[in-house]
Amino acid sequence: MSRARLITLTNMCMITNSAGEILVQDKNKPTWPGITFPGGHVEVGESLQAAMIREVQEETGLVISHPRLCGIMDFTTETQEGYLVLLYKTQSFSGKIRSSNEGEIFWINPQDLPKYHLAPDFWEMYQVIINDNLSELYGTGSGNTWQTQSL
Repeated sequence: MSRARLITLTNMCMITNSAGEILVQDKNKPTWPGITFPGGHVEVGESLQAAMIREVQEETGLVISHPRLCGIMDFTTETQEGYLVLLYKTQSFSGKIRSSNEGEIFWINPQDLPKYHLAPDFWEMYQVIINDNLSELYGTGSGNTWQTQSL
């Protein structure tokens, strides 16, 4: 039995400004709509960190630096495809925000997150990003029952 499996590598980054606000994106993707952080797919031949920097710039107009890997989300779809979402955060950025065809970009107070329509499973990912004692969110299939793992 082979231990190899197809895994799609993606990323997401929480960007915090000097006022303590977080940058969110109102994704207009039909399969994953709602508030989330900017991010996307890692391209073949691209480093993980370079992919995060590129995705943020494409989706927000900001150039981030010093993104810190703070957790992962690992899940298997109903078709047994693997997804690994690398969760980053940073407070270092330059530029001015602009929305893209991925969705509207804006700053909010983190305490206001529950007032918004969040993308599916985003709240659970957010908990891994903000809690230094959590490192992984794991699930299988649709309607995942998520498990978190501590460091």
